Amino acid sequence: MSLVIRKAKRKDAKAFLGLVRALAKFEKLDPPTPAAARRLIRDTVSAKKLSLLLAFSDDKAVAYALYFFTYSSFLARPTLYLEDIFVLEEFRGKKIGKKMFLNLVREAKRLECGRMEWAVLKWNKNATRFYEHLGAKRLEQWQYYRLDRKGIESLADQKID
Repeated sequence: MSLVIRKAKRKDAKAFLGLVRALAKFEKLDPPTPAAARRLIRDTVSAKKLSLLLAFSDDKAVAYALYFFTYSSFLARPTLYLEDIFVLEEFRGKKIGKKMFLNLVREAKRLECGRMEWAVLKWNKNATRFYEHLGAKRLEQWQYYRLDRKGIESLADQKID
């Protein structure tokens, strides 16, 4: 099996969206709507708001890693935030995920990031084992919060007294 990992190009949009749909199915979530898919492609390959690595096995897209950068005021360095890393089920166990993750680690080192962060679903024990085996530590003292689109719209309309 030959494997090529590289930054995504515009021509990869359809393959990338196929992988995103496969991830949605794996996580038992609805896939992006057509409008969301267009925004995802725009923000990834046109506007470059997000960065995307794709892994190809014999010219077939088999994995992706979607990431972007935040910033740590205390470290005064960027943080590489890994939004998604996904490998098609039939390609798992071939160290593709590890190779992609190490590509991101090297990118974080090259850009002098102070840290890398990501979230893992509690039920995804394979991912938890994968990251902990690599030396990642689960943050016990932090809780993630989310304000969804409906909450944003509702809160944005509130008046401050």
